[in-house]
Amino acid sequence: MSIENQSVLIVGAGIGGLAAAIALARRGAAVTVLEEAAEISEVGAGLQITPNGGAVLRAFGLADDLAWRSMRSTGVVLRHHAKGREIAHLDFEQYAPDLRFYFVHRADLIALLQETAQALGVRLLLNKHVIGVEADQDPSISLARGADIDADIVLGADGLHSQVFKALNEASDPFFTGQVAWRAIVPNSMGLRSQAQVFMGPGRHLVAYPLRDGSMVNLVAVMERKAWAEEGWSTGGDADELRHAFSMFGGDVRGLLSSVEDVALWGLFRHEVARHWCKGRVGLLGDAAHPTLPFMAQGANLALEDAWELAQCLDAAVTPEEGLKTYEGLRRPRAERVVAAANGNAWKFHLKRPFAAPAHFALSYLSKYRPEKLVRQFDWIYRHNEMLSDPRRQ
Repeated sequence: MSIENQSVLIVGAGIGGLAAAIALARRGAAVTVLEEAAEISEVGAGLQITPNGGAVLRAFGLADDLAWRSMRSTGVVLRHHAKGREIAHLDFEQYAPDLRFYFVHRADLIALLQETAQALGVRLLLNKHVIGVEADQDPSISLARGADIDADIVLGADGLHSQVFKALNEASDPFFTGQVAWRAIVPNSMGLRSQAQVFMGPGRHLVAYPLRDGSMVNLVAVMERKAWAEEGWSTGGDADELRHAFSMFGGDVRGLLSSVEDVALWGLFRHEVARHWCKGRVGLLGDAAHPTLPFMAQGANLALEDAWELAQCLDAAVTPEEGLKTYEGLRRPRAERVVAAANGNAWKFHLKRPFAAPAHFALSYLSKYRPEKLVRQFDWIYRHNEMLSDPRRQ
């Protein structure tokens, strides 16, 4: 079977949904994307597109557009929280010169994917609130307003609170990790270079990197605490509370935090990877299938991977059901491994006495004498799909 002329209905116009729409439309599918929001506006904050996600955009022919709308990252600098002293440096330019890492505003990436999808004939329907999904027989979507919509294949890219997930799985209760995170964008008054700066302190850390033309900085500040915030990154936060929580941080952090005005706060919850990714001709991708904590910067990149491999599997299978099962079999082990790595990564940035000093010494030693080891430890993530190409892009 070819996916050509098959009707595909995708719930969610985020990164995963739009990327899946592109991948399927390039193979000749008739794709419609449903989005709950009344408009796709400039929301969200910064993202890191690592080589595994960038490989998908390159296969779509969007590498130049991505580079134009983002900043290329040259590495990661780990710093002590108090004075900003450098502890270790992961130098991508020297030890991974063949790989490309980018900082991009989420709104810019969404705009690029939306423009590409619509140029391929993808229909984007806004203000469509999905209230149910029929997966037992012919797949269909029920909307809060309007008639049901049928399709040959239905895909859920509708995030943490996915209606499509609910059609395939029993409800599961995520648990609070004991950490909250603030997001903000501030002017780059400190002149930060195109690197991810990670300031590590007791029970908390802050990540800063430039966006767009370098005139702004994306901030993500994570702190351990018992009280939890509402899940989701759009909850309003308090800038003064953020400054107080990181008042012991020095170096560039104080200057950056002094510029914070609008800030979002969210609680970090750990979710299990979905038990069932597909049923019949209904499937899941992205956060709907495998929500991940932000400590490996892989949420968007995994969604891009999903979109590519889902389209490949559907296009090569005898039936959509077979294609979706093949996709799940390929993607589940990968997603579980990346999610587990993110789950286990946060504590490394939050060490307290007496553990912080020896751990920082070890990082400093590796950075000085085995710098390639620091960079290459994540090859299993970054070099996934590095030879990816699209045979239909001729």
